[in-house]
Amino acid sequence: MVTPRTMQTDIAPPPDSAREVHAMSQKMTGRKTARPPQENGSPGNRTARHSQANGRAKSPPRTIGRYLIQRLQDYGLQDVFGIPGDFVLQFYGMLEESPLRVIGCTREDNAGYAADAYARVHGLGAACVTYCVGGLSLCNSIAGAFAEKSPVIVISGAPGMHERRNNPLLHHKVRDFNTQREIFEKITVASASLDDPLTAFREIDRCLEAALRFKRPVYLEIPRDRVHAEALAPHQPLTLDLHSNEQALEAALQEAAERIASARSPVIIAGVEIHRFGLQSEVLKLAEKNHIPLCATLLGKSVVSERHPLYVGVYEGAMGRQQVTEFVENSDCVVLLGTFMTDINLGIYTARLDPGRCIYVTSEQLRIGHHHFHDVLLRDFVAGLGTKKLRKSKTVFPPHTPRPQGKHAAKDKVTIRNLFDYIDNTLQDQMVVVADVGDSLFAASDLTIHQHTEFLSPAYYTSMGFAVPAALGVQAANRNLRPLVLVGDGAFQMTCLELSTVVRNGFNPIVVVLNNKGYTTERFLQDGPFNNILNWQYHRLPDLLGSGWGFEVRTYGELQQSMQAALAHQDAFSILNVHLDPTDVSQALERLAARMSKQL
Repeated sequence: MVTPRTMQTDIAPPPDSAREVHAMSQKMTGRKTARPPQENGSPGNRTARHSQANGRAKSPPRTIGRYLIQRLQDYGLQDVFGIPGDFVLQFYGMLEESPLRVIGCTREDNAGYAADAYARVHGLGAACVTYCVGGLSLCNSIAGAFAEKSPVIVISGAPGMHERRNNPLLHHKVRDFNTQREIFEKITVASASLDDPLTAFREIDRCLEAALRFKRPVYLEIPRDRVHAEALAPHQPLTLDLHSNEQALEAALQEAAERIASARSPVIIAGVEIHRFGLQSEVLKLAEKNHIPLCATLLGKSVVSERHPLYVGVYEGAMGRQQVTEFVENSDCVVLLGTFMTDINLGIYTARLDPGRCIYVTSEQLRIGHHHFHDVLLRDFVAGLGTKKLRKSKTVFPPHTPRPQGKHAAKDKVTIRNLFDYIDNTLQDQMVVVADVGDSLFAASDLTIHQHTEFLSPAYYTSMGFAVPAALGVQAANRNLRPLVLVGDGAFQMTCLELSTVVRNGFNPIVVVLNNKGYTTERFLQDGPFNNILNWQYHRLPDLLGSGWGFEVRTYGELQQSMQAALAHQDAFSILNVHLDPTDVSQALERLAARMSKQL
């Protein structure tokens, strides 16, 4: 049931619909904003309640700016990434006076990547930028966060409402004053302009709730003459409680339980939403209670520890290991939990999964065979299955085999094979692998990740340049984690100067640059001089920044010495310039390139 005090929430169809973004009902604000997709595509049961502190309602700040900052803190946010500008300076002043740490970045898109990675580790991230020249620079990284379900709060300044009279040609303006907000409506799950003190406070509540509920970015635009605007009426923060339809949930659980119980060889494929919704322990409970083997997708890699006895490997169609692919595709019951059926996850659609034998559950839809269920929340379905004892017999499955290790002499040239062999043996419990696009990602798919949520990559959106600023976000979120950044030289040249922010904040990632003098993935798709780039002396970057440790690596012996030195240097970042042959690639990339080249 929906109570009379239900918070305004707008519903849209799941992402495979032709319209991801809808116009908001003008009941509350009279303006348009993006509608978030409801879990499983329909409203379900929802109730709104006032936030409480010590059993009593808190008295919120009276101004729009201070209320937004307080609500960010209420959701556990501790850091904000961004770059100031004149249209957002007043709000930046408020941020500096607040308990939130403001981390200034070198570029707005880098701030977005950092906030994205921060959200993947911490649960929620935020970026604050100025109008248009800042916000539009942020679009690519926020598009990636939307595609890969990472909840980032985008806060942008804007010209004051009084400045907009007579439609003047103010600096930074593009076309009209709504352009930036309308663009962000396409790449966020909810958006609002905080230009009306009567509605701004509940708009903040609505958007922050949408970010947490749907694990996607939201956009808040605050005109600079509204930062200190006071509420026109008393307001208490609202939070939204969601509940599955009990009958739909029970019917779905019963059918899923019957299929799993009668299956000869069931398997669970855990995807990225298990990360995002914090359901790792529930999935493990389900698997361990019924002795069902586990796989992960590439985007969801490290959803569970890859040392777990039930873990089989990464399933990625023909791109993956043959024994994993054959086991999954021969299963008579494939339970896909929080899995996105993307081209990369499916090995460029080489996966052969019969929908009739699949249980497919995400936050947006639930399908068992060819039966569709609505109003069932992902967390309720996973938790419900975990309470059931479904199987008496154990499933026979191929054990996860560690990465095959070759024998390498110190004088051998560094290759993709021996580089990743050595990295696999070097990973420690408190290290997070942050992989950029290309062989940095595909070769890393065979690394053994010790704990869960210790592998970050843009494995669906595949935007080059993610990894270096993402390392900043990882250590801002958890200083006890040490990122191991795997990045190609082309991607590194795009965003490498975010290491300047790493130095300013005293962080210590280890950056491994795969220096093959260009865009090797594209070389295998279509070769040409456009894939070549200038060969930088990457190991000299610490000289430019005045901090850090640099190493040039050409042989396996130099790799061993450099990595051990990097691990020992805890005081600053380290960078390894690893020289590779331009045609040296992993087997996974060879399989991917062969498949993709047929589509060009």
